[in-house]
Amino acid sequence: MARPNDEKSLIIIKPDAVQRNLVGEIISRLEKKGLKIAGMKMMSLEDATLEEHYAHIKDKPFFPGIRDFMKACPVVVLAIEGINAVSSIRLLVGPTKAWEATAGTIRGDFSLSTQSNIVHASDSVEAGEIEVTRFFEKDEIFSYKKIDSDFVYAEHKE
Repeated sequence: MARPNDEKSLIIIKPDAVQRNLVGEIISRLEKKGLKIAGMKMMSLEDATLEEHYAHIKDKPFFPGIRDFMKACPVVVLAIEGINAVSSIRLLVGPTKAWEATAGTIRGDFSLSTQSNIVHASDSVEAGEIEVTRFFEKDEIFSYKKIDSDFVYAEHKE
């Protein structure tokens, strides 16, 4: 079950990661951190979804390249939950400019690019809620208690 201060984040495992057989590695890192997968699916992205998701850059001259890249093959999308999930995931993923990402982060270990930077991760709690709703129907999100959550969070105090 979700705790009152749980956050949701969307992860998109991008085409470069799918092609490079990194899906399992990425999911493993999220799970090892103690985050909970509330939803997961593989899908092909449509223009309308990409234009909505990237509304902040859809009028930029580089958007067609991003759109084509994101449609190059199916992606894996995950709805991730946990206390402070958004900031925890951002630390695991590393900065968008992957060449700036430190070793040990997903981008730091597997990417040198801005576009081919392995994953998308929600950048705020608000964005996480919106993005999860954009990619998942209500019945595709699961609420359950993980048996390890008492050990992951111990006596978490805000």
